[in-house]
Amino acid sequence: MIIRDARAAEVPRLREIDWDAGQVFRDIGMPEAAEFEPRTLAELADSQRAGLLWVAAVEGDEPASFLMGVVLDGCLHVEQLSTAPAAARRGLGRALLDHAADWARAGGLPALTLTTFADVPWNGPYYERCGFRVLRDDEITPGLRAVRAHETALGLDRWPRVCMRRDVSAGG
Repeated sequence: MIIRDARAAEVPRLREIDWDAGQVFRDIGMPEAAEFEPRTLAELADSQRAGLLWVAAVEGDEPASFLMGVVLDGCLHVEQLSTAPAAARRGLGRALLDHAADWARAGGLPALTLTTFADVPWNGPYYERCGFRVLRDDEITPGLRAVRAHETALGLDRWPRVCMRRDVSAGG
């Protein structure tokens, strides 16, 4: 596995990975979550041009997982982390999170943030194992509140969601 910047030509494949990764929600009784559209080609391309789209590439330098970030409220916000189901449970997501943490640290950003389903095993509990903690309501920044409002408007609050943070200071 190698972690690297995504290439413009890979954007359509990353959208496919995002769709395929979402289909596993069907297996846990969340078929509506599986139907949500993945990130658009334009969103992915914008992230790629900004240098905030990274892939975990495997055999033949093929992307098997990706992380899309954006700077939000002075932190690196993980907009999307998706892994192709066939490549799951190989540490690709964790490697991408560590890469994003290194990027944030090098840029003087204090933390990674994200929003996720609280109880889905590969969401909230997974991110806790990767060093994230659930934010208390008084810790949620204006940008994260806006993200959550958008998620609510999309209907994602049908299942419990949380905002999380991983500090990336020395040793983080």
